[in-house]
Amino acid sequence: MPVRASIFLFCLVWITMAQLLAQEEKEKTTALKDLLSRIDLDELMKKDEPPLNFPETLDEFEYAFNEHGQLRHIHTGEPFVFNYKEDLHRWNQKRYEALGEIITKYVYERLENDCNLKKEILPVDATEDEPKSFIYMSEDALTNPEKIMVLIQGSGVVRAGQWARRLIINEDLNSGTQIPFINRAKEEGYGVIVLNPNENSLEVEKVPDPAKKPSPDASDEPAEKRERKEERENKKKKDFYEKYRNPQKEREMEHIPIRENSSPEEHTLYVWDHFISKSLAKNVFIVAHSYGGLSFVNLHCCNWVSSPEPLDTLVDPMLNDCPRVSAGTEKHELTSWKSFHSIFKFFSDAHKDHEDESSSSPVTTRSSHRIKNEDL
Repeated sequence: MPVRASIFLFCLVWITMAQLLAQEEKEKTTALKDLLSRIDLDELMKKDEPPLNFPETLDEFEYAFNEHGQLRHIHTGEPFVFNYKEDLHRWNQKRYEALGEIITKYVYERLENDCNLKKEILPVDATEDEPKSFIYMSEDALTNPEKIMVLIQGSGVVRAGQWARRLIINEDLNSGTQIPFINRAKEEGYGVIVLNPNENSLEVEKVPDPAKKPSPDASDEPAEKRERKEERENKKKKDFYEKYRNPQKEREMEHIPIRENSSPEEHTLYVWDHFISKSLAKNVFIVAHSYGGLSFVNLHCCNWVSSPEPLDTLVDPMLNDCPRVSAGTEKHELTSWKSFHSIFKFFSDAHKDHEDESSSSPVTTRSSHRIKNEDL
């Protein structure tokens, strides 16, 4: 009996201790849950966004173009890395855009120093103080009696001499710039004009007007409409800054339009009226990528489009504007580069046909030919 009583007493003590430990663990868990409920976990996950200050030269970025025209890190030899800082997409995007501006200046230098093109300021009668744009031309662009080539990029951030910024940064200069087209054109005796249809305004920092004090109560806008607008703006701001504890404030900018060049269409028409139409060339050949192709219509043309079909394969037309053939790639931005040799063959054949027609006719005519790459 004493043995059984001891065993019973031991079991009772063990059970009691287990119950006390369980109660203690439950109280700890409850306290932890209470503590976590008072902590903003989303706020803890946010990162401090670094200042939006970036290098101003390729050297400062520690990148350079190698002998193959590829952008590589000067120390590691690696391609450009977009996600330089993990989970900071906006900062990485701003860094990418800063590099893009440097690339634009670099391409301008190549056009002037390597391709020997000269810059022409627009408008031609611009005053010293007004916003200006520019194009690039070869020395014989207006005096070449036979033929000139006009190059027009698509819409977006790309400027004179570029087809696609993404290709320049991630692929190479040959596929992303117009430099191979310019060099080939000059070798084959073309005068060259490089348009700049996306340089439409001067960007300046907006200066706040201290005298202007907007008051929501004094607004003529209906309250309901104003509330919806504020709600959209707040949601946009929340989505934009949701990952950052201290989002960096961007400078507020305004755009001053360039006279008679405030849109791609205006720019193209201005260059045609003031330069292309005044050239002596009997043949005008136009290479227009993407949206640039919409600037010219009703001319003899061929449209190389993105397609899985082999290069130069006839593709069913979407519109009755001009024949569509495959560029030999399914990537829109690569259509100009992939069809490079076919484009010059098309121009050469068109020029020969025109010469044959001219030799059999006493009337001298001027012809325009164009290629488009991937209509929008």
